[in-house]
Amino acid sequence: MTEDPYKTLGVAKTATQAEIKKAYRKLAKELHPDLNPDDAVKQERFKAVSHAYDLLGDPEKRRRFDAGEIDADGQERPERQYYHQYAGQDAGRRYDPGGGGFHFETGGMSDEDLSDIFSHIFGARGGRAGPGGFGQEFHARGQDLRYHLEVEFLDAARGTKRRVTMPDGNTIELTIPAGLKDGQTLRLRGKGAPGHGQGGPGDAYVTVSVRPHPVFTRTGDDIEMELPITFDEAVLGGKVEVPTVSGSVFVTIPQGASSGRKLRLRGKGIAPTKGKAGDQIVTLKIVLPKKIDSQAEELARRWRETQRFDPRAELRRMT
Repeated sequence: MTEDPYKTLGVAKTATQAEIKKAYRKLAKELHPDLNPDDAVKQERFKAVSHAYDLLGDPEKRRRFDAGEIDADGQERPERQYYHQYAGQDAGRRYDPGGGGFHFETGGMSDEDLSDIFSHIFGARGGRAGPGGFGQEFHARGQDLRYHLEVEFLDAARGTKRRVTMPDGNTIELTIPAGLKDGQTLRLRGKGAPGHGQGGPGDAYVTVSVRPHPVFTRTGDDIEMELPITFDEAVLGGKVEVPTVSGSVFVTIPQGASSGRKLRLRGKGIAPTKGKAGDQIVTLKIVLPKKIDSQAEELARRWRETQRFDPRAELRRMT
């Protein structure tokens, strides 16, 4: 049985969406398989955390889970029967063709309901009048369908294609343009519900959610990340490999670099389909080994004895 997603992410049921996202990013950074290639336990934990965020990171899925409509696996629970269902009132249809975090829904009555209404108005099922009718045919454009699709951060940054199954069973190839933003909606003309009579089909609107990345964050078309460096790299400088959304590059760490120093990699941010590419902002962070050996201790002592550098002098002057 799948663990409660709130427990998996370590957040309260009253947590905000921002708090849920923050908890996921922290765990994903700690458990990501790229950082733990030989730790099967952390890899399984990463899968559980990703699944929990898939459920709670989507406000609609979270609402349905909290309401008991779906379980921790995202599966439908047995639907309760209410009076309006027995009375034949339809609150709308929701389809789930299975897999890929792709859902679509209509906003009201079924095709059968619409046909019944047209039959009463025009005297014949299907929209054409029969005996006693008006001798007219009803034409109506099909309903628009609204979809939700989740994509990975790097897929949204670089652009990709996804195969999606429509309500009529047909499969289409959906193009995710490079630089697509979280919450952006794509329009597919003529891919909605079929029309009535000679009315054309409606359109499909696909709202895309972009999953957070454990390393990269996005601000406009710029990408930001924190780069760990060693003590000797900070003191002596050197070239280090840095990941970007378009592949790894080598960056020169300047001699005497401090934690918090920012390096700008021009043109290495988001490259949208139209417009200029953003930059990647790299924030340096000096990281020491968890266990300090005697040689490092001796070096630090000699440094302390010979150096008169005071990093907090400016702080004292300002306070």
